[in-house]
Amino acid sequence: MFVDKATIKVKAGNGGHGAIAFHREKYVPNGGPSGGDGGKGGNVILQVDEHMSTLMDFRYKRKYAAQPGADGGGRRCSGKDGADLIIRVPRGTLIRDEATGAVMKDMSSGESFVVAKGGRGGWGNQHFATPTRQAPRFAKTGNPGEERSVVLELKLLADVGLVGFPNVGKSTMLSVMSRARPKIANYHFTTLFPNLGVVFARDEVSFVLADIPGLIEGAAEGAGLGHDFLRHVDRCRLIVHVVDVSGSEGRNPLEDFEAINAELAAYSPELASRPQIVVANKLDIVQDSAQLDTFRAEMEARGLPFLSLSAATHQGIGDLISLIAEKLQGLPPISIYEPEFVPVEEKPASPNDLTIRNVDGDAWLVEGPWLDQLLARVNLSDYESRMYFEKNLEQAGVYARLEELGIAEGDTVCMAELEFEYHK
Repeated sequence: MFVDKATIKVKAGNGGHGAIAFHREKYVPNGGPSGGDGGKGGNVILQVDEHMSTLMDFRYKRKYAAQPGADGGGRRCSGKDGADLIIRVPRGTLIRDEATGAVMKDMSSGESFVVAKGGRGGWGNQHFATPTRQAPRFAKTGNPGEERSVVLELKLLADVGLVGFPNVGKSTMLSVMSRARPKIANYHFTTLFPNLGVVFARDEVSFVLADIPGLIEGAAEGAGLGHDFLRHVDRCRLIVHVVDVSGSEGRNPLEDFEAINAELAAYSPELASRPQIVVANKLDIVQDSAQLDTFRAEMEARGLPFLSLSAATHQGIGDLISLIAEKLQGLPPISIYEPEFVPVEEKPASPNDLTIRNVDGDAWLVEGPWLDQLLARVNLSDYESRMYFEKNLEQAGVYARLEELGIAEGDTVCMAELEFEYHK
């Protein structure tokens, strides 16, 4: 099955926690704190795999998490960094942020991309020693790793795209122009997924040709298979518009030509302005040569390059290959999407963002990320750690704000699971 779009959730590893430890060794009195730092969490990295051609691997597995960093140890030993998680994607995959739809990275150049960064490890208690606090019994917790939901969207890297109604001979043309072997049959929607082939025009001159299936009227709105596969024409520098002029199905070639161009314009106005070569196929079974002549005259009047050929008998295929190679020489390279995503810089938690409210007359609730981080790195059963906690609250102005709000002597203050009576 060909899968060209998938949504996954990625979670980088959390940083390891700092350790609380003390150096104890014979003949070394007052060894002091020796808690090591936590390790850094692993990153989630996207990497191009040349052997992948679809996003099938992401159909069932949607969540990816990197390894967290290990906690610090004694003797100033730092924790081991978490291993990075490598996610392999096909070349040409576009990475979008699901929340904003902005392009984060175009995986066409082959460079790896860090889609989620691991959290930093926390400090061990060795960092909190001071001349007056020589045995700190608290350490810092590790930072959480980045977590986001991203959309993977595969856009084939092809120089030339074959477009046209079903059963006009696109797959046959691809098979005779290259060594690709797409499924060929005399019925509509034979091709259910895009096929690629490399065409060698002459020495050291080649190009990649893509057969884009499923285009019918209403394709841009989801009719047929076109809604799924129109995205694969986005990167094509040149469009080869194939039209059936045989009359075997009672179709009007000019009406087919207009209908397909209308779908291209509805999907993307920029795509509709892409250079085109118009190819009248099935020349070997033409039933009304007047219809072919009328169609040729209309295309030439519009200034479009026109060729009539028969893919089944190989008539005119060489001329088409030469014309495509000539046109490509004057066209810019395959487009690469520039990143639009601007990561939101998370502000460090601030005591100014604390919420303080009276909940039951003589009870006050204090909440906020800054307070959660402070509580996570203190040991309230240790005297020095409690003093460190009290000092931080006072310096942050928490007690001053409580007094401004009217806290009274003996009122209860609630901070997460901590409760205490307030005394000046």
